[in-house]
Amino acid sequence: MSKPFTNPFFEADMSKVFDTSKFFDLSKTFDMSKMTGPCSIPQFDIEAAFALQRKNVEAFTALSQTAYENIQSLWRRQTDSCRQMMEELTQSMQATITSPTTEGKASKQAEVSKAALDKYMASLRDASETLAKCNSQVMETVSTRMNDSISELRGIVKKTDCAA
Repeated sequence: MSKPFTNPFFEADMSKVFDTSKFFDLSKTFDMSKMTGPCSIPQFDIEAAFALQRKNVEAFTALSQTAYENIQSLWRRQTDSCRQMMEELTQSMQATITSPTTEGKASKQAEVSKAALDKYMASLRDASETLAKCNSQVMETVSTRMNDSISELRGIVKKTDCAA
């Protein structure tokens, strides 16, 4: 087995140096009352603000997952549609080639082209409707979360005003 890389000049465990749990618990590491002394500063509930941001991150994570799944589903449908179109194109080309007359070939090719164009337009319409639906759901969720976040922030500020 290979030995993990170590720096001979600086042998410190960086996972212990940068303990992320200390970054988010500012109430224990940073006390404004010690710095301000006798001055009166309204207290702000840091834990409530972090809880608010945690909810926002969770909501946007769920939103990203949903958007990813919707796009993946759309991509699968488009791939299946493309595969089906290629199969139909192959069949129609064989039917066109086997036609005995030039007029028959031209009319068969016109029919196939029109049918393919109609299917392609229907597929594009379906994709655009799916994307529009997905976008409206995303915007509705973002709007709802932002409104809830503002309401919660107002509640935090009101509690701070009442405590002061």
